[in-house]
Amino acid sequence: MFFGLALIITGCMAVLVAAPLLTTESAGEGALPIDVTPLADLKRRRLVVYENIQDLEFEYKAGKIAKDDYLALSQEYRVEAARLMADSQAAEMLSPEDTLIEREVAARRARRTVQPVEEYVCQDCGFENPLPVKFCGECGARITLRSRK
Repeated sequence: MFFGLALIITGCMAVLVAAPLLTTESAGEGALPIDVTPLADLKRRRLVVYENIQDLEFEYKAGKIAKDDYLALSQEYRVEAARLMADSQAAEMLSPEDTLIEREVAARRARRTVQPVEEYVCQDCGFENPLPVKFCGECGARITLRSRK
């Protein structure tokens, strides 16, 4: 009885561990968010390289990295940043078809209706509450909403 229960539990654990390894990712479920464009990806990667350069300089000044290593890594990071910058500039140059598409997208965005932003300003004391609230955070008076246009 005990041996059978142990076998069942072991089998269940094996299925739970192996299931994620055996499933395939669906075609529509990529690792990147939907709104990532090649230009945005290049910008993100360039910012990461800039942060790496800053971290490298900090660690060198703190004495954690030898001068030779610092110079080699710094040169590699700067070459990578220059390459990403050149790729960004090349991606910014749009073909006539892309310019037409971008113009149409901008026109459609302009036609979208924009929801009015509500202001949470107290009528009694004039305090601008940063969050949606029913009562003023400064004087405690009830907030009546006004739409900003």
